[in-house]
Amino acid sequence: QVQLVESGGGLVQAGDSLRLSCAASGRTFSNYAVAWFRQAPVKEREFVAAISRYNSRTYYADSVKGRFTISRDNAKNTVSLQMNSLKPEDTAVYYCATEGGPGPRVVLPAGVFSSWGQGTQVTVSS
Repeated sequence: QVQLVESGGGLVQAGDSLRLSCAASGRTFSNYAVAWFRQAPVKEREFVAAISRYNSRTYYADSVKGRFTISRDNAKNTVSLQMNSLKPEDTAVYYCATEGGPGPRVVLPAGVFSSWGQGTQVTVSS
């Protein structure tokens, strides 16, 4: 069973950048779709970005399009989320997800996501 570990979160000011990383153990990431979701306090978990398996097509939520970039590093077996021009409304816990696990399922054009990491906190101050 795959284990996902997110890193790179922190406290930044509006306009700053952060790079989140999701590392997978027990699986070759390049063979699976990977997505980032986020959940702010008292809000539902929402989709942020995804990268599909094989052709690595990318998908973004409208709220982050043009500011966030999802990418793979197959040599490191990681997927990153580069976040630029951060806004206070980007404040949330960010979760990495991939396919083929026992957790809650989220079905997207990029894949069916059911393996989840523990999350990393991103806080953007105004």
